[in-house]
Order: sequence, then structure tokens, then C-alpha cells
Amino acid sequence: MSETVEKKKRIFSGIQPSGNITIGNYYGALKNWTQMQDEYESIYCVVDLHAITVRQEPAKLRNKTRELVALYIATGLDPVKNIIYPQSHVRQHAELAWILGCFTYMGELNRMTQFKDKSAKNESNINAGLYTYPVLMAADILLFQTDVVPIGADQKQHLELARDIAQRFNHTLSDTFTIPEPYFGKVGARIMSLQDPTSKMSKSDANPNATLSLLDEPNILTNKIKRAVTDSVGVINYTNEQPGVKNLLDLYCCGTGDSIEEALAFFEGKNYGQLKASVAEVTVNELKPIQDEFHRLMKDKKYLDDIIHTNSERASFLAEKTLRKVKKKVGFIV
Repeated sequence: MSETVEKKKRIFSGIQPSGNITIGNYYGALKNWTQMQDEYESIYCVVDLHAITVRQEPAKLRNKTRELVALYIATGLDPVKNIIYPQSHVRQHAELAWILGCFTYMGELNRMTQFKDKSAKNESNINAGLYTYPVLMAADILLFQTDVVPIGADQKQHLELARDIAQRFNHTLSDTFTIPEPYFGKVGARIMSLQDPTSKMSKSDANPNATLSLLDEPNILTNKIKRAVTDSVGVINYTNEQPGVKNLLDLYCCGTGDSIEEALAFFEGKNYGQLKASVAEVTVNELKPIQDEFHRLMKDKKYLDDIIHTNSERASFLAEKTLRKVKKKVGFIV
């Protein structure tokens, strides 16, 4: 009797190739992805279509896209086990987004908080793409019959919209899309700004001292951590009343794998300077092998371009299966 092989669930996620990828992106997303690649059928996209909702320099966008593919691999994502590709290489993303836009209500898009936030920051370029961005995000997810989507709290609203659109389409035209479920990362899913520890660390932060880039050199990482905002309490506690210290402890635990309790025991009786020195050492040690591998990969443009083209073909094959089904359901000749 042959054994039945259980089908792996499919996971999809992506990061924009804009700004500098931070240690928050790494601990909150990339590191989790590497730990999930044997458990799931994984698709990880560089979402360059989303990036152009804000004006980009074309040459810089191309470079950032290739760099992000290299960073995905350098952090430990196997480009054979996982499908790693730029979103713009798979035309089905944009095609499905148009169709799903016809199943999305204006009221739903009007409620999207990210549109309001981004519009406030880009008053000179409030474009239609910025407004319909959540529909493209829904298409990204639904295109691959995704079971699980790793998200942060700020993306919860977008995933809920994707679920609503999928359920509406299924109800109107019969079952077509898998309804995706969220996956929330554990410790380190929310690394905060070093200069404003009440706000999430952001790769678009105008203050370079607020973020730790994955590609910052060791001395830069160390100096940024030394300048991190703490408080006047002078005691190392893990409480919301001491957000700067709490954030440093999160960074330490993400790098060491220690629990908060273990970290607090280790730092008992020590001062903030000693805490920062330990966080800097752990962070530099965590990022050095990633940086070394990234720089090695970036010297091999042919290898990266081969990965991009091969994986884009793999993604396109899966995407077309869904898109043909959708086109047929809505009444197009296929």
C-alpha cells in the first residue's frame, strides 16, 4: 500500500524594493521565512509593481530589485525550494488585479488606512495606483491559491480585504479562490525605531539613526545602537513604560534566541551601556554572514538573473492556472 503524501500548504509574501531593508524586516519577516521553507510551498515576491505608487528612479529601482533578490537568498532562502521573483515579471498579477477591482467596492478602499497615511506623505503624487494598491495586494495573494500569508499588524486590514474579495467572487461565480489565513510572527515581529521607540522601525524613515539596515557596516550598526533612545530610569526592565529598553531587549533576544526572562536575568544589575554593547555585538554577529553572502551574490549578476528568470517562469505557470479559471468564470474566451 502506497503512503499518501500530505500536500504542503502554500505561503506567499513580498517586500518592496525601496528604501533600505531593516533588521525589523529581517526579524519580522525574512528570518521567519527561512524557518518555514521546509514546512510550506513558499512563494516570495519582490513587489516592484507596488513600489511605483511612489515615484522611483528607474535605474535605482532595477538595482534595488536585484539587491532584494540577493538579500532573500543571502538570508537563507533557497531559490530552488522557494519561488523568488520580481512581481513585474509575472503579468498575471496586474491582469487579476483589474478583474478583482471590479469585485471591490469603493467604500472598502475608502476605509484603507494606509492610503490615508501614504497620501499625507505624498501630497504631490496622490495617484490612482496608491488608492487601488490593496486590490493588487489581494491579487498577489489570491493568484497563487495561497493558504497562509505572514503579515504584521499594519497589513491586517489588507488581508481582510483580500479575504472579502475572494469570498465575494466565490459566492458570485462559484468557488475559485482559496481563502487565505494570516500568520503572525513571534518575537521580533515588531522591532521599533531606535530614535522613537513608540513607532515601528521603517525603511522609509528620514532619520538614518532610527533604523538598522541589513547592509550597515559593523561600526555603523554599533554607533546607531549606542545612540538608541532609552530613558532616565536606569534599570533594565521589559515594560511598555520603558519602550527604548524593551526594544533593545527584543533585538537582543532575536539575535540570541534567548527568552525575555533569560535576557533579564543576564542583564540584572547591568547598565544601559552594557545592554547596548551586548545588543551591538549580537547584531553584528547575526548580520555579518548575511552581508558576506550578499556581496558575493551581487558580484555574480548572471546567477541572479538566471534565478529571476527561472523563478518568474515557475511563478507564471502557477499564476496562469488561476487566471485562466478566473477568466472563464467571468465570461472571457480562454
